[in-house]
Amino acid sequence: MKDSTDDKYKDVIQTGRHVLRIEADAVASLIDRVADDFVQAVELIFKCKGRVIVTGMGKSGHIAAKIAATLTSTGTSAFFMHPAEGVHGDLGLVRKDDVVISISKSGTTGELTRLIPTLRKIGVPIISLTGNLKSALAVRSDVVLNVGVEEEACPNGLAPTASTTATLAMGDALAVALLKKRKFGREDFALLHPGGALGRRLHLQVEDVMFSGDKMPVIHQNSSLHEAIVEMTGKRFGCTCVINDDGILQGIITDGDLRRLLEKTTDISNITAAEAMTRNPKTVESSAMATEPLHVMENFNILQIVVVDKKGRPVGMIHLHDLLEAGVA
Repeated sequence: MKDSTDDKYKDVIQTGRHVLRIEADAVASLIDRVADDFVQAVELIFKCKGRVIVTGMGKSGHIAAKIAATLTSTGTSAFFMHPAEGVHGDLGLVRKDDVVISISKSGTTGELTRLIPTLRKIGVPIISLTGNLKSALAVRSDVVLNVGVEEEACPNGLAPTASTTATLAMGDALAVALLKKRKFGREDFALLHPGGALGRRLHLQVEDVMFSGDKMPVIHQNSSLHEAIVEMTGKRFGCTCVINDDGILQGIITDGDLRRLLEKTTDISNITAAEAMTRNPKTVESSAMATEPLHVMENFNILQIVVVDKKGRPVGMIHLHDLLEAGVA
């Protein structure tokens, strides 16, 4: 039997799908418009020695702010300027070496057209994103990108919906084209996003997250197993490094090693650390990126890893939990 809620929400579902179809078609219609004008816009911005000022009023202003943020985070210095604030002094932010991207569906937004005379006096090039190629904004721009749509998703044709989506998509197209032209890579992105997951993964080194000094469990290879257990219990890693007279790492004793040993014998009074340890444990150097121990832990199904210097001496230790807390994992 058909669920009664199907009929109840059928109109809502159809409306949602209809809106998405209209907006998807609006974005798809832009594909063939990416041609010479688009290339000119990218070249203007790429060769810009200053910054990109993105401006728009109302809903277009929100889109402008997002485009400015996307440009900035992908290697193109940009900021949003409110057009109303612009004609009341913020135009002082604009310099001749800058580029202005002006966004208006109609191309007749008063707050934007009032900016044009001053922008012309400054000598800054103007790129407009508009749906009206014959508008005052379009005819006074150096480059015009057509972001017009056949219809808005709003049934009254009033609220900007498909048009703002199309404009946002065109802004993304500009940003990504510039990103590729600048050869802006993952490392560059991470540098500008140190608080993000990618930034942490690409910038944190092992030495930034490891525990060293008195917090690192270490015993001599001739130490008794009892001493090893005391060291393991007193530290937080559930294991201990085992070193020789020169301080070189010889092995590691983990909780698992102890369990396996106790399955063989209950008399541990005469067992040394060297006899109980696992030789050739997985290690990493302190200068390595923090992602390296994570990959080792995942590949070998271990929870901790010893950090060594170039001579093979243990200088720190990392537990999987440390990588999780640092946002690397």
